[in-house]
Amino acid sequence: MIEVLLTLAVIAIVAWSIFQNYYPPTVLLLAGLVFLAVAAFMGVDPVAAKKSTQFLGFDFAQAFAEQMKTRLPGLGLNIMWIAGFSYYMDKIGASKALVKACVRPLSAIRSPYVLLAVTYVIGQFMALFINSAVGLGLLLMASIFPLLVELGVSRTSAAAVIGSTCCLDLGPSSSNAMRAADLLNTDVVTYFVHNQIPVALCVIATVAVGHFFVQRWFDLRDGQTANAGSNSQEKRDVSKAFEGAGPAYYAILPMLPLFLLIVFSPMVYAGVKLSLQTAIIISILIAFAVDLVTHMKVKDVIARTKAVYEGMGKVFTSTVALICCAELFALGMTKVGGISLMIKAAASMESAGIWVMLFVMIGIMVIATLVTGSGNAAFFAFSPLLPEAAASVGMNAAILAVPVQLSAGIARTMCPIAGVMIAVSSIAGITPFQIVRRTIPVMAMALVVNVAASAIFL
Repeated sequence: MIEVLLTLAVIAIVAWSIFQNYYPPTVLLLAGLVFLAVAAFMGVDPVAAKKSTQFLGFDFAQAFAEQMKTRLPGLGLNIMWIAGFSYYMDKIGASKALVKACVRPLSAIRSPYVLLAVTYVIGQFMALFINSAVGLGLLLMASIFPLLVELGVSRTSAAAVIGSTCCLDLGPSSSNAMRAADLLNTDVVTYFVHNQIPVALCVIATVAVGHFFVQRWFDLRDGQTANAGSNSQEKRDVSKAFEGAGPAYYAILPMLPLFLLIVFSPMVYAGVKLSLQTAIIISILIAFAVDLVTHMKVKDVIARTKAVYEGMGKVFTSTVALICCAELFALGMTKVGGISLMIKAAASMESAGIWVMLFVMIGIMVIATLVTGSGNAAFFAFSPLLPEAAASVGMNAAILAVPVQLSAGIARTMCPIAGVMIAVSSIAGITPFQIVRRTIPVMAMALVVNVAASAIFL
């Protein structure tokens, strides 16, 4: 029982620290070291005997070094290459070209609330290629938001929908998806196609329909008539949002990695084995060639490739560092044994154990995300527990991993301190609480469908 209380106390301190804007990786690192110190006091070694430095004080640092060795070459480098590619796409204007191509059809839709539903679907599609919730939110606020308001959508409704466009961390570019695939011992493309897509399609349909009814209800209740904005000062020249966008054919470039990975996979053509990193490097080289032929300015085109390495460096200081520190946190938490006791308690509930375990893990993920404002921090911290939790109740690990992984992004969309909510609300001129008041009902429906679809399809 002491182990459980200690675990909950440390988790509470971690959540409070992140809520107070302490740097999450270091907070998780220190918490992990505290757990390891307690475990050592209980007689549990921080590292395996063959990895030991033969001095306990140094073994704590050795434990972190081992986590770095494990994660950097594989998952960490994958995320860094994806970030580098994303930064490069933004630098050459390919991301804006993609958004521009997706936005154009929206102007043909005259019903404000149908427009909102379609905006979410298109935004979630773009999230496959623009893997930053904040980055996508800012891009959509600069491009789609003025269009939505001009066509008669209320500012609050438009902001709520845009803030939720990245509520599902889908596809090979998602760091959470890569981590989940790693836990399931499968590649991220297989995880995306076989595990994520069946569940995600159900959730996407639910969120789109939910936004249609929920935003209309809130607008009617708040007296924000849908067509009020069309005659206001909200009309803007949307074309300004696309300054710096590349030619129309540049819209294809952000899709290249996903296209290559799907085509050269066992699902389509197994004759060529293509890793995520190789696919991204090939895509960068193709994009470089296209940019060179388009502009014919060798020095400028080469200079823009610096964005690849800048993106890799920036994501290391955030996501990759977070992964490594979260791994140490999870290692320490596991060695103390508090979480294992709670998992065993849930598993002991006979036939109900499977559902209890599912709701416990989703509950942990949702609460952690709401408190920290980060779906990544929550998932990286607690995802190492998923295989043990699934095994304890004889559950297929995918049935647990998929809904828990998706719930992290869903919960982020309900959190007023999430980066994307703060960014969207500041541009819209409203508070984050005004947005989450409208996203919570929709995301609650998404959570229910997420669990139900996972149980049916997985």
